[in-house]
Amino acid sequence: MAYKPLTLSTPKPVLSWAGHDLASQEMQMAKNVASLPFVFKHVALMPDVHLGKGALVGSVIATKDAIIPAAVGVDIGCGMCAIKTPFQANQLEGKLKKIRQEIEAIIPVGFNENKEVETKVTNWQGWRKFSDLHSGVQRLETKALKQMGSLGGGNHFIELCLDTDEQVWLMLHSGSRHIGNKLAECHIHTGKELAKLAGLKLPDPDLAYFVANTPEFDAYWRDLQWAQNYARFNRDVMMSRFKGIVEKHLAGGKPCKPLLTVNCHHNYAEKEIHFGEDVYVTRKGAVRATQEDYGIIPGSMGAKSFIVRGKGNHDSFCSCSHGAGRKMSRAKAKKEFDVADLIQQTEGIECRKDSGVIDEIPSAYKPIEEVMNQQTDLVEIVATLKQVVCVKG
Repeated sequence: MAYKPLTLSTPKPVLSWAGHDLASQEMQMAKNVASLPFVFKHVALMPDVHLGKGALVGSVIATKDAIIPAAVGVDIGCGMCAIKTPFQANQLEGKLKKIRQEIEAIIPVGFNENKEVETKVTNWQGWRKFSDLHSGVQRLETKALKQMGSLGGGNHFIELCLDTDEQVWLMLHSGSRHIGNKLAECHIHTGKELAKLAGLKLPDPDLAYFVANTPEFDAYWRDLQWAQNYARFNRDVMMSRFKGIVEKHLAGGKPCKPLLTVNCHHNYAEKEIHFGEDVYVTRKGAVRATQEDYGIIPGSMGAKSFIVRGKGNHDSFCSCSHGAGRKMSRAKAKKEFDVADLIQQTEGIECRKDSGVIDEIPSAYKPIEEVMNQQTDLVEIVATLKQVVCVKG
């Protein structure tokens, strides 16, 4: 499917890969972003687009000499990691429950953090730059250390999957934890205060921005890059532990070499070249998909997930969707479904089946197959996965 331009009277157009009409609130949010004077070329909306804060989740926003902290969001560097292992499905027989229990015992989930900090974590070079970060987070270094290698809550997850060839894959979804959240909050607050002082008439206060070559922009960009690196390494640490658990149960602890490794952000910003110009690209719930990029597009628990390779579509700023996308809020999901529905929809998967994860029930998300059909011009599918173990945050 190709994009279709939204019928909006904005200085810059909005191109949508969503196969449905946007609701009025979503249209307004798209219009707000496309009205900003520094938006470059157009705004691109991915197939899983839905309401966010300031900007739609599933937005790709290229800008000239400015950046919007709230468009990146508070889970800076949130993304996915996956590895293809040499193990086969038949090696998992009778071991799924033990693997899930060990994951939950070794990798902290929800608000939990590591009781001990391993050498791999303390040796991370990012700690050398911690004192350069925003003064509002200086007291959080110990917490950031203890949270490195932890999952968090919400829609973050760890999954053991099988592809169509019965090959075992490891996959997880997490971001920059509490430290990334606090850094984002500091800069979003600064942006809003500056907008007030300057008397800026913004369509939404959450679209407050920093202009390049100002101290505020430079401070945000420095902290943003640090938090994105923290998020990527956080996934690496968890994946190393996860891999060790699976190797223990399937290979007697003997290390295996991954056949493919993918680690990609989907809430972040980077400097890139598009249409021959240097721009800042913010992907809020979107994955970079140049021809060299592998990406991960997960469905909800109980649904398929996809490993993809980008096609380098310039109209999307070389991007694709980051998942299925919610079709109902967490509050609505809790009202509409109960534990019996969750058990039925996650049949055959080793996972929690209690009231604490009803908001993550598969029916709260868009069908992942539809989302994939709407972006055939953005990515090609490398592997189709189905989870057999799912650990939620």
